[in-house]
Amino acid sequence: MPGYNLVEEPWLTARPVGGGPPVELGVAETLARAHEFEGLVVEFSTQLPAVLRQVLLPVVAHATGVPGTLREKGDRLAQKDGFTQDELDRLQAYLDEHRAKFDLFDPAAPFAQVADLRTAKGETKGSAALVATAASGNNVPLFASRSDADPLDLTPAQAAHWLVHTHCWDTAAIKTGVVGDSEVKAGKTTGNPTGPLGQLGVIIPTGRTLYETLLLNLPVTPAGVLGAPQWTRGPHGPAWTPRPAEGLLDLWTWQARRIRLVPHQDEDGRLKVARVVVSAGDRLTLLPLQEPHTAWTFTAPAKKSASAVPERRPRRHTQGKAAWRGLDALLTPARQGPDGVFETSVLLDEASALRVLGKLDADYPLQVETFGMVYGTQSSVVEDVIHDVIPLPLLALHQDSEAHELLLDVAEQAERLAKAVNNLSADLRRAAGTDPIPWDKGQRPGDLLLHTLDPLVRRLLAGVRAAGTDDDILERGRLAWEELAHHRARSTANELLLAAPATTFEGRTVSPAGKSGKPKTYTLGTAGANFRNQLHEILPRYADALREAAAARAAETGPDPDPAPGADLDD
Repeated sequence: MPGYNLVEEPWLTARPVGGGPPVELGVAETLARAHEFEGLVVEFSTQLPAVLRQVLLPVVAHATGVPGTLREKGDRLAQKDGFTQDELDRLQAYLDEHRAKFDLFDPAAPFAQVADLRTAKGETKGSAALVATAASGNNVPLFASRSDADPLDLTPAQAAHWLVHTHCWDTAAIKTGVVGDSEVKAGKTTGNPTGPLGQLGVIIPTGRTLYETLLLNLPVTPAGVLGAPQWTRGPHGPAWTPRPAEGLLDLWTWQARRIRLVPHQDEDGRLKVARVVVSAGDRLTLLPLQEPHTAWTFTAPAKKSASAVPERRPRRHTQGKAAWRGLDALLTPARQGPDGVFETSVLLDEASALRVLGKLDADYPLQVETFGMVYGTQSSVVEDVIHDVIPLPLLALHQDSEAHELLLDVAEQAERLAKAVNNLSADLRRAAGTDPIPWDKGQRPGDLLLHTLDPLVRRLLAGVRAAGTDDDILERGRLAWEELAHHRARSTANELLLAAPATTFEGRTVSPAGKSGKPKTYTLGTAGANFRNQLHEILPRYADALREAAAARAAETGPDPDPAPGADLDD
């Protein structure tokens, strides 16, 4: 069986800077030409952090070293032609030395696999066991177009991507028992957690080129705690162990599963992978506090005592929520410590520090990609994948900046507007004699409003980055946001008011639950008036502009007539 070495085989796809068709190349050429590419192209979004962490970042870090100081990181980041000749020589020497370890089908030590991994009966599974998007096993729908009996032929490039993806994101629960695993019972192992990234809300900062992205994702780390990647730790066997990560490179290349790809040649002689063996792998007993690709949240300690401190946990992304709705976590400096609620990724905190040092311009086009996996049924199936990309102004990462305050205010205003629309919907439903839509069921109108506000917030993020430190431009941007948000919220509210039945004019009186409180009457008019008041409270600058415009009109033509109560919300 011919080999397939990831060092030179074209298994990675990259987008050239300035456009043009994607280019396919191996690890060596990808790194040598990293400054020529905008980034990587992957078949499935969550493959990107897997390829970066399992392959590219550890190769760069182990071959050329991680930055020891912020100034060193900034100097390396400023290299317009990518890696220096000395760094390229070290990368090439490193890949030459470890080349055999990157052979996907090596008979003795296949990359990120266990040679001769097998079950007691020599069984294998279809390659769909690696593919997060493919139904397999008990998860094949009754009327699906394919079953486990149908082969899913993967090219070696596809198999390599899904291999590293499985180490990062694989589902939990029962895994196949293999020969040599002492923990096997009745042919299975139980209690397997998800892959390490499945327990995080992954955050990847990206730059203008792949080279800049690689440097942005190398945290300042003392050389003594760097550790070593999996390919230097000796061939893995079927046995596994619960243990902590021994350094950053061990964490990035964590072997969460024991895997063997079973290659074959099709009728045209091309290598394919249709069968695999996937069993239990190492279990991470403690998530390192220096994990760079996540933000953190602080929760109340499990045990109440005077000495108890808040627990620091990785912050997970919420299904259905745009990344900008989590700006409070992204913009909270890591140096703040556990006194607050959130703490940003160390990589974003370092990007902010690089701006302060003058190593990154204030208008540097930093972007943040977020990734997450939503699991179901005891984390044994993938229900949804979370992926988003937003521009993130570097100035906003500084806690005392006008940009920081503006973006947090905008994110809060959007949430409050959605809540106000939901309150309007609830009041109208009560006025019509029905109950409000439950918060966890159905499509609430506030969610629709957030969908219409999404492009406005993204445009504002890009505008704040371009504005830099010009407070006048930022203030005009804030007013423009409030005006547009006001119109979108009012339009959503008008749709609810116009759809309200005639009975809401008279309304309905609702007695409070229990014996306390007074009955409350809900009508179309009071619902509309309450919403208008909330709208002006949430968007005070635009409300002031409306009042000033109304006063100017009144000075010329007399006061505006009172609007019909609750008929609509046009100003």
